[in-house]
Amino acid sequence: METINAEELKKKIDNNESFKLVDVLSKNSYDARHIPKAINLLGSEIEEKASEILPDKNEEIIVYCSSETCQASPNAGKKLEEIGYKNVKHFPGGLAGWQEAGFKFEGETNEKG
Repeated sequence: METINAEELKKKIDNNESFKLVDVLSKNSYDARHIPKAINLLGSEIEEKASEILPDKNEEIIVYCSSETCQASPNAGKKLEEIGYKNVKHFPGGLAGWQEAGFKFEGETNEKG
């Protein structure tokens, strides 16, 4: 599985490129903060929900979790590949790498939705 760094990911987001960014952390974590344009799909729910949330198995999918030491996103990426997704990439830096690069998150407000 290929990897992508924070700057490359930011460029894709800023250029409105066509890809799916998947946060594999808990809903609480996702609600608290996530990388812009990310969708939330727990690693444990991939086999059950991937075809509904990610219908195009050829579309570029980038997975991430909390940091380089977190194994949730590489495991989720492998699972996606096992069930037939052809273009899966991993952002190993995750939330920590995004913050370290100085980029902003979505969801960091205390608004109740």
